[in-house]
Amino acid sequence: MDPHALLLFLGVDVLLVCTPGPDWLYIVARGLGQGRRAALTAVVGVCAGYAVHTLLSAAGLAAALRAVPALLPALRLAGAGYLALLAVGTLLTLRRGGSGRAPVAAGGSQPGRTVLRQSLLTALLNPKGLLLYLSLVPQFVTPDGSLPVGGQVAALGAVNVLCCAAVYSAVALGAARLGGRLGASPAAARRLSAVSAVLLLAVAGVTAAA
Repeated sequence: MDPHALLLFLGVDVLLVCTPGPDWLYIVARGLGQGRRAALTAVVGVCAGYAVHTLLSAAGLAAALRAVPALLPALRLAGAGYLALLAVGTLLTLRRGGSGRAPVAAGGSQPGRTVLRQSLLTALLNPKGLLLYLSLVPQFVTPDGSLPVGGQVAALGAVNVLCCAAVYSAVALGAARLGGRLGASPAAARRLSAVSAVLLLAVAGVTAAA
């Protein structure tokens, strides 16, 4: 595809990814409540979800969603509900007197595969990725380019996934470092878990209202 269009898309995409939003809040919640490993695992899950969005969009799902606009609001509400469910689970565990870094998931005791699965599902239910392919990507696709349209969408999607991986990893490490400093005692760790749950509720609210 046109290198100029690719570089222009990269510049726009970096600006979008660097703008704090629901993804940032979700990863910060993981870092504060569970530490570095969980935060980085969350980044992997979110990026994997966007990779799936890329493949589906290259296969034509974006065009299908454009033809059936009601699917996006349904997807948005499902994602908001799932995030709210994770947050409520954390708050209920804290209320029952769970010790240490409680859930957003179950603190340090939660298996990495569980964090990965939850983060992947969160990304898949987040309409932001699909909206990127509905609104931004088509502006950089050339119908008569050297690559077919599906190939161009896949290339642009790969650029977005790489940008997300780099920026969100930095966010995850920063949040985990801050959480490690603030959560040195069990009482402080419980407060951080509560803060992370509130952040997840905020993400759910932003997603539902988008």
